Amino acid sequence: MHISAKADYAVRALVELAADSTRPLTCEGIAAAQEIPFRFLKSVFRDLRAAGLVRSQRGCEGGYWIGRDAGRITVAEVMTAVDGTFFTVRDEAPADLVYPGTGRAVPGVWQDVEAVALALLRRTTIAELARRGAAGAQDEAGAGAPRRAVGV
Repeated sequence: MHISAKADYAVRALVELAADSTRPLTCEGIAAAQEIPFRFLKSVFRDLRAAGLVRSQRGCEGGYWIGRDAGRITVAEVMTAVDGTFFTVRDEAPADLVYPGTGRAVPGVWQDVEAVALALLRRTTIAELARRGAAGAQDEAGAGAPRRAVGV
């Protein structure tokens, strides 16, 4: 299964917004905090805004707010908002695949993988990820462990 950089960045940006919902956050600030390329994140925010997952505020006090309750935004919804289709095999939906001969059972496996992944990502919310991230940050701070950056 491949999770696009766009989907990964979108989820991380929304988690950042959910973790600090008291004020709008700038795209630059989110990019720096999450170690995401700024230009790429700007295009991700266009998709998130179009889907109603973020809203923007112009001006010197401007930035982005989460578009609605983070407890009602699922990871699956975010991924679909930025990537379109959720799960594909060579750009085809698993339900549309038909293989000949002995390979005819393979699309069923891809459909099962899609169903399991969707079930997990539909029940995982941005609010939950923000809570887990905050708890992990507190654990790291208490233990004095160095922060490990995940690939950019």
